[in-house]
Amino acid sequence: MSDRQTQILQAAVRVIARDGVRGLRVDKLAAEAGVSTALVYYHFKDRAGILRAALDHVNRRAQRYTDDAFAHSDDPRVRVEQLLLLELQDDDEVRENSVAWGELRASATFDTALREPLRATTLAWNSDVETLIAQARDAGAVRRGIDAAVAAEHLTTLVEGLSERWHSGSITLDRAREILADAIERQLGGPA
Repeated sequence: MSDRQTQILQAAVRVIARDGVRGLRVDKLAAEAGVSTALVYYHFKDRAGILRAALDHVNRRAQRYTDDAFAHSDDPRVRVEQLLLLELQDDDEVRENSVAWGELRASATFDTALREPLRATTLAWNSDVETLIAQARDAGAVRRGIDAAVAAEHLTTLVEGLSERWHSGSITLDRAREILADAIERQLGGPA
């Protein structure tokens, strides 16, 4: 991906996080990115292409900051805890990513073109968490017999809900992280 495309996608995520998907107009995006509307269309063809590319960009950014979960421990239980907790950080990029993700997900209710890419992304995230939980189960680090797929779905869903509440000011970041940590402990239990 070119530097110019990245510049446009960073601007798209900012606009989506600030103004919502409905507030993303190509002229507004071009102004935010400091480029012409023709250049936006050249790289992304149409608004739907911009939205799909913005979703991919959000996912790549999340992958980058959640890779920290794998840098500090080989323990699959610690990795799953960190992978989830890293989604709730007081960091501008994480916050922007999270808000944009929520806006894209909410828009998929009405924009059917967003549904499949969002579904695929959600399935990939759940699969990553499920794999870690299964590895922790097999290593005896979590409750024996845990259904890794169900636990992953519970926990990733909770992260999305807590993120929305935090960003809307309904709860503090500390409280969101406390609730998530408690839920992880309840879902995974102690060593088998």
